[in-house]
Amino acid sequence: MTDRVVIIGAGIAGVSLAHRLTTQDGLSEVTLIDPRPPLTLTSDKSTECYRNWWPNQPMVGLMNRSIDLLEHYADETNNMFGLNRRGYLFVTALVDQRQEWIEQADRTSRFGGGPVRIHPGPVEYRRAPPHGYHNQPEGVDIFEDGARLREHFPYISDRAVGAIHVRRAGWFSAQQLGAWMLGKAKEHGLAHIQAQVTAISTGRDGIDGVELGDGRHIECDAVVNAAGPLAPEIGEMVGVQLPLLSEVHLKVAYREHRKVVPREAPMIIWSDTQRISWSEEEQEALAAAGRDDLLGEMPVFCHGRPEGGDDSSYFLGLWEYHDDVREPSWPLPADDLYPEVVMRGLTTLVPGFSQYLDGLPQATVDGGYYTKTPENRPLLGPAGPDGYFLACGYSGFGVMVAAGAADLVAAHIAKSDLPSYAEDFQLSRYDNPDYLQSITQTMDTGQL
Repeated sequence: MTDRVVIIGAGIAGVSLAHRLTTQDGLSEVTLIDPRPPLTLTSDKSTECYRNWWPNQPMVGLMNRSIDLLEHYADETNNMFGLNRRGYLFVTALVDQRQEWIEQADRTSRFGGGPVRIHPGPVEYRRAPPHGYHNQPEGVDIFEDGARLREHFPYISDRAVGAIHVRRAGWFSAQQLGAWMLGKAKEHGLAHIQAQVTAISTGRDGIDGVELGDGRHIECDAVVNAAGPLAPEIGEMVGVQLPLLSEVHLKVAYREHRKVVPREAPMIIWSDTQRISWSEEEQEALAAAGRDDLLGEMPVFCHGRPEGGDDSSYFLGLWEYHDDVREPSWPLPADDLYPEVVMRGLTTLVPGFSQYLDGLPQATVDGGYYTKTPENRPLLGPAGPDGYFLACGYSGFGVMVAAGAADLVAAHIAKSDLPSYAEDFQLSRYDNPDYLQSITQTMDTGQL
């Protein structure tokens, strides 16, 4: 059993693994190293949502395990991090999309995603409560009628002809969960060092230590690369090339003071492409500014959700229309038009938001990098020299996968029994020609 473990990266990936190894596996010498304070590079920029709705069986299995653990931690803490089960509501104005959802729901159900209920139908639709997660439906509810949809979600556009409500989904405070995990890990002996790792050393038997920028050497038997956007850089220290790219993703928090969307709403998502209705003068100005990306057909999945407690007025909006892949650097590139563009996109889904177009509410933009593999599955498990492990490539789903990923990586470190999906997340999967062919043929990555 490996006992001396160094985790590089104190985001939600590293903190979750540190918690797992110290509190559940009983490792006495675990060290978490990062030059920044914990949970501050990308993890604190998250939308903090989770779902088990994914287009392939390995991701459904991994996410179900992760959600099981989130619910366990919520039970253990009296839900101090506010886990809810409001779900994700995908909405469409296209009749063909409804049939695609039924087919996709049947596949995801076979993967373990839960039952499929169609409305109108023999089973009555059950609304999600604003708080809590116990005794809630699994699977999905599919609305085949726009009028029936608006009985339950009256703020949704009359253009909508259907929707799918993913039920094992919602959000929580990842910062509070991460702080609790870190505190528990320290109680069980975790050492936290705020420093830069400059090298990883190996001996005859594999990993034997890490070098820090301040000159210290930390002896260990295993190193875990949980460095988020900086994972490729850490991989190079042991000659492991990682198939990762980083995309810029922004989000905007509006002070939604007119309460267009009720506080108990789920995550709401417009699943169709759309065009923004700019005036002729605005179109000319955008063209002159080189913003042709805003003048044509815009991508799917403009989405958002209420943020904060019952007394909050904030609404988070997200729409990834930049397609900006780059080497990670900070600060992130700015887009001064992002609050207006997202609000205009949201009006397609919720027409009531149009009352903000003459004067946007107070808005704050932040964001981070989605560091991901080509098929958008994380890298979890051994790679390179003995004792080197990966816990990276968490893309935009880091907070929802972190608990399940920590569970899997810990099993690799302990050489204990692995779940059926373990091989699907190892770096070695790219050595399998059949796997490479499968991801080329089905590139639905499940990303919002």
